[in-house]
Amino acid sequence: MIEYDKFTLDNGLKVIVHQDKSTPIVAFNLIYKVGAKDENPEQTGFAHLFEHLMFGGSINIPSYDEPLERVGGSNNAWTNNDVTNYYETLPKDNLETAFWLESDRMLSLAFTDKSLEVQRQVVIEEFKQNYLNQPYGDMSLLLRPLAYKKHPYQWSTIGKEISHIESATMDDVKSFFFSHYAPNNAILTVAGDVTSKEVKQLAEKWFGPIEKRNLKIRNYEQEDKQTEYRFLEVKRDVPADAIQMAFHMCDRLAPEYYATDLLSDVLSNGKSSRLYKKLVQEKQIFSELDAYIMGSHDAGVFMFDGKLMPGKSVKEGEAAIWEQIDLLLSKGLAKDELLKVQNKVETNLIFADMSVLSKAMNLSMFELLDDASMINNETKKYKAVTETEFLENAKSILKKTNCSCLHYLKQD
Repeated sequence: MIEYDKFTLDNGLKVIVHQDKSTPIVAFNLIYKVGAKDENPEQTGFAHLFEHLMFGGSINIPSYDEPLERVGGSNNAWTNNDVTNYYETLPKDNLETAFWLESDRMLSLAFTDKSLEVQRQVVIEEFKQNYLNQPYGDMSLLLRPLAYKKHPYQWSTIGKEISHIESATMDDVKSFFFSHYAPNNAILTVAGDVTSKEVKQLAEKWFGPIEKRNLKIRNYEQEDKQTEYRFLEVKRDVPADAIQMAFHMCDRLAPEYYATDLLSDVLSNGKSSRLYKKLVQEKQIFSELDAYIMGSHDAGVFMFDGKLMPGKSVKEGEAAIWEQIDLLLSKGLAKDELLKVQNKVETNLIFADMSVLSKAMNLSMFELLDDASMINNETKKYKAVTETEFLENAKSILKKTNCSCLHYLKQD
């Protein structure tokens, strides 16, 4: 059981405090309710651009990293389609440094032409290096718009195309910042050997004076039910053929989310999983093959992602995946097969909750989703899934009419 206190400042900033006396290191996690899905379809990549801009200097502090490093701290950030997360770890005695740095970034960035230009070029180079010039790099750029026709999950966090970042103006950047980066759009979690009183004093001192902002309303067009198989074939300069298959699934708060996550584990978690044993090890159709969920907050997709062995065709690979799906749906689970993956999930969750940073991130994320108390119920929800629920859910997802398939072929 992870215990915590929770309070909200007058400006809307939610604050969570978890006391852990076992470590001298404190984790400071600040999550903003802004991700790639909050972007204008004609101006994508902004949430990711801001992940970089937030380290380019704030209104009163020209350098972010230097003061933190001087007090023995470290930091990083990540962005996905749903949220942007910033975090620091530092010695308990220097916790106030994190409050000082993060509150100044929330107050306002420096918004200099130099910072925008530097970070713009960093993001453009990342787009080219990781998505356009790297083997298999553009697979997500191709599959997302195949699977999503309305919801903004149809583009990746990096954005739709480089031109959106190339043409971003300072006014565009400022507008995006003040519509999303605000105390009433953020959750702060502090975990470590701290008390709620200490954290509340620091939060009031550093974040309290920042005023609420008018936020962009989060209202996303939802997907219609997919009723036909979708297919795209491309050729690229890659060493081996590859395949991706996306099936629409529930959102993160739906009861069937847990059965869906377990489905991916039964199929591909470890060398004893079905796909590895049959299609990688025994039949040697794939050199690697995974099944996983994207973990999206809104209705997401269940993925198959594999690379073919030399001499094996993508059509043969897709047929083999469908064969394994049909086998699971028609024959059901082996004895204790579900229990085995449930136990593995339980172990992973227990280990994840050992670090103060992991606890801080998870408390922030669960509070954003619904309520921080979810952190103490996850194991029970996984363990409560029955074989009947598991198979009914699998049948509802793994249908050909619910599939978007990408054949990614090696050029001749």
